[in-house]
Amino acid sequence: MSRTRRSCGRISLAVAFFVQGVVFALLVTRIPAVQDRYELSDAALPAFLAAVPVLAGVGSVCTERVVRSVRPSVVLRWAQPVVGLALLGVGAFDGLVQLCLVLGAFGLFVGALDASMNMLGVSLQREYGRSIMLGFHAAYSLGGIVGASLAWCGAHWAWGLAELYGPVVLVAVPVALVASRWYRDAPAGEHPVQQPGGGGPGMRLLLPLCLVMSFAYIGDSTVSNWSAKYLHDVLGGSEQLATVPYNVYMVTTLLGRAVGDLGVRRFGAVAVVRAGTVLAALGFAVVAGAPGAWVGMAGFTALGLGLCVLVPQTFAAAGRLFPGASDAAVARLNIFNYVGFLVGSPLVGAVGDAWSYRGAMLIPMVLVLVTLGYARSFDGAGGGYGERHERSRAADVE
Repeated sequence: MSRTRRSCGRISLAVAFFVQGVVFALLVTRIPAVQDRYELSDAALPAFLAAVPVLAGVGSVCTERVVRSVRPSVVLRWAQPVVGLALLGVGAFDGLVQLCLVLGAFGLFVGALDASMNMLGVSLQREYGRSIMLGFHAAYSLGGIVGASLAWCGAHWAWGLAELYGPVVLVAVPVALVASRWYRDAPAGEHPVQQPGGGGPGMRLLLPLCLVMSFAYIGDSTVSNWSAKYLHDVLGGSEQLATVPYNVYMVTTLLGRAVGDLGVRRFGAVAVVRAGTVLAALGFAVVAGAPGAWVGMAGFTALGLGLCVLVPQTFAAAGRLFPGASDAAVARLNIFNYVGFLVGSPLVGAVGDAWSYRGAMLIPMVLVLVTLGYARSFDGAGGGYGERHERSRAADVE
């Protein structure tokens, strides 16, 4: 029976990741339509967009405190419907004050959602005693592909935002609520371990993982925000071809995460992170030096396969470093997801305008390569996975 409940917990959490991937993609891929609906100027738009990750960071900090008295599954159960309803509000309203309110709610609760989802993933991985974290993030990537495809349909057939978001939310919110019945928190008896000098994970030990998380999202936001412009303006691709790199990146991210857990179990987290780091850096190097659009797309393909392992394994490593305080570690680490998202796009844009966009692609390449210096942090307290890496006590393995 316990095994069945554990399997149900795993499936239900994958559903939560998938739903969030759909919802988030529907928002970010329809930003131009949101701008037109609310008549936002090009000068005002960045402020509205920046507010979402800032508030998400606040939501993640609050979640660290909330889960001291409320289980992460409860936070996730109620945060996800609020995020879905906030998305619907973006499509249903038409005033700036209303937009501020719904984007504020979206940001705060998406921070709580991201933190609680990964808390449950880390604790469930501990219970399984083998790597399953990449599979959850693969579900998120699949949701992102579905959401982006729905957004394309909405743009192609000129659907209004309410027409696009309404049916999706009408399906996604009930599905998430039903799935939440089987969320599985850390087994009873796992109590937070007090850390020296305070109540949570020491930032000195967590800092390398925070940096890796930021660098990974700087790389990710570079692809999300600049791949189309780069392929069209720098590499001379057509407008149609310029839409392809991000789609290819998303697909390769999904494929890499779908098989990544097998690699971690066989070779260990450190080896997989090192391989992903080198592959991602190689991808940026190819993009920066590409003589034409098709070579550039090969670089973006390598980027997807390389970057896709870093974020899930960073969350898992935080759980290994702090097995008795993994919820707090995940909540703090999750903040640097948004730091990287905020920094990445403006950084590449500033370097591109001041120097060249080819040179700008070397910035995330160098930052991602820094991960090699922190690779041993992914080994936690000497644990790993797979035939030659798995430890005898499953409770010690995230």
